[in-house]
Amino acid sequence: MTTDTPARLLTLLSLLQTPREWPGGELADRLGVSRRTVRRDIDRLRELGYPVQATMGADGGYRLVAGKAMPPLVLDDEEAVAIAVGLRAGAGHAVEGLDEASVRALAKLEQVLPSRLRHRVTTLQSATTPLTSGDGPSIAPETLTVMASTVAGHERLRFAYRAADGTATRRSTEPYRLVSTGRRWYLVAYDLDRDDWRTFRVDRVSEPFATGARFAPRELPTGDAAEYLRRSMQRRHESYEITVVFHAPAEAVAPLLPHWMGTPEPVDGCVSCVVRATVSGPVEWTAARLATTGLEFRVREPAELVECVRELGARLGRAAGPG
Repeated sequence: MTTDTPARLLTLLSLLQTPREWPGGELADRLGVSRRTVRRDIDRLRELGYPVQATMGADGGYRLVAGKAMPPLVLDDEEAVAIAVGLRAGAGHAVEGLDEASVRALAKLEQVLPSRLRHRVTTLQSATTPLTSGDGPSIAPETLTVMASTVAGHERLRFAYRAADGTATRRSTEPYRLVSTGRRWYLVAYDLDRDDWRTFRVDRVSEPFATGARFAPRELPTGDAAEYLRRSMQRRHESYEITVVFHAPAEAVAPLLPHWMGTPEPVDGCVSCVVRATVSGPVEWTAARLATTGLEFRVREPAELVECVRELGARLGRAAGPG
């Protein structure tokens, strides 16, 4: 008989998280207690926010259902390893749609993983090669989890940083947010040595160290980390306006474009759409990104992008060879 109530509740919760209905008698046998104790434990779980549904009758029992809030989950060893491996694989590449919440989840999970499970996660990851849709540089998951933990805990972060020209420096920061652009991860932080806000490419960060020193978050000038990063990138690269017409409905084009290209606007009775956006960086990259949609399109402006697309098409045609 399980006399330790907290341990019994965790065991009961683990059983209920299996997607099936559990008869009261079977739960009582599993836990080594009476059916009355099972009913009391079910009531305790409900008080903690777990939506346990009971059905009456000879075939009745208990099962977890979807509730209004997300209560804590209890994972067994195999489930914890599977989730950690999946989050690590995704976090190592700035896949579009994978935001800071995923990295925070990985940080929380790895913080409580026993060493034996952490070793299994590392072994599994090193033995596999993911085929990812992201084309940015890979990043050690440990780097992201350390950063995410300091962002969530308002904890000062030190790290080594390599600039684009190869210059190596040590930075002491108050991390604000991690931002994914779909190709890369960036850290928006207040640089204590330079007394100003900065953005850092995470793939150029090494030796991240959480100092343990807490800080009160400062007010970001733009109020939004993604907007601050966008403006920062525009300052580094000359920005330009693009207008591109896709010969496909807006709802078919939107999922194929990065968020920084904005939302397609329907035209010509919704059979086509136009994309208008302010972008920065090489026009070659913009041309290539448009081509990867696999859809028919025409660039209206700027002239530099029109010429770049024309040259790209000719180059690809030559690469295919005669015929």
